[in-house]
Amino acid sequence: MFKIVKPGLKATIQDMGRYGYYHLGVPPSGAADKFSFQLGNLLLGNPVDVAALEITLLGPEIEVRKNTVINITGAPINVFINSREVPMWENIEVKKGDIISFEYKKNSGGVFTFICVSGGISHPKVLESRSTYLLGDFDGYLSKKLEAGDEIMLSETLPGAFKLVGKSLKESDIPSFPNDIDVHAVMGLTSSRITDTGIRNFLTNEWKVDIESNRVAYRLKGPTIDYADYNPPFGSGGSYANVVDMAYPIGAILLPNPEEVIVLLNDGTGGGGFVSMGTVISPDLDLLAQARPFSTLRFHAVTVEQALHRRLERKKKLKDIQENL
Repeated sequence: MFKIVKPGLKATIQDMGRYGYYHLGVPPSGAADKFSFQLGNLLLGNPVDVAALEITLLGPEIEVRKNTVINITGAPINVFINSREVPMWENIEVKKGDIISFEYKKNSGGVFTFICVSGGISHPKVLESRSTYLLGDFDGYLSKKLEAGDEIMLSETLPGAFKLVGKSLKESDIPSFPNDIDVHAVMGLTSSRITDTGIRNFLTNEWKVDIESNRVAYRLKGPTIDYADYNPPFGSGGSYANVVDMAYPIGAILLPNPEEVIVLLNDGTGGGGFVSMGTVISPDLDLLAQARPFSTLRFHAVTVEQALHRRLERKKKLKDIQENL
């Protein structure tokens, strides 16, 4: 068991996500940076989808209530066991009574860090997942951030886990968390509602991550993007920003007004009536989610075939890392 002594900024339970309910208004949620999350589980010998703790910028203080093995992956953060600093991306033994604490790491990138534990977290599933959805109304901890006094149940430590203590990820396999990133997107959906100049401005200019960005959506500020001159269809309202309500995929790029772009992330709404220019490809959603406020983004258009190729490359990289551990 883990007991939360101090909550930090925001800590939640997350796994790979909740699928099959988006059409009912329940988004997938899941780890904001699935690549870092999966690497932590692989390093421990866990299945890649077992639940872990996701922390945001300022980590919690946690009392360990059972002997087990953990690692810390994702965005750089200073990690301490009983006030002794320990490395990230390495399996660490923790004992009953130990205190895990964190310190904000200045002059680095990234937002989300993961505390992975041998065997994972055993909190009861809701709709086949242990992922927290903060806008939901689930029982237990799965619709709220963790607070002081909360007790997190852990699964049984895997056999042989303590033999993996000290095992670490190769430096070349650790992802980077830059504040200047390139994001790829498949254009389409309702991009015909935007002028050619607007599309060109979107793809050839830099965008800044707004401070109001979160797990629901990232807000981006940049150049003006003009809507095409057309008659809004019946049922969409009178604004050029509106279309008849449509389903949004995770990663949808919305244009609610000419001065702002919104990209939906794991907790995003399943549909609405805003013009959508396209969708960020799934491998790049991890990179986008880890972009701190005021980070610089550039968008690049790719085909569906190129997007699928990049997804296969990501899967192959995970498999190669697993085989080399």
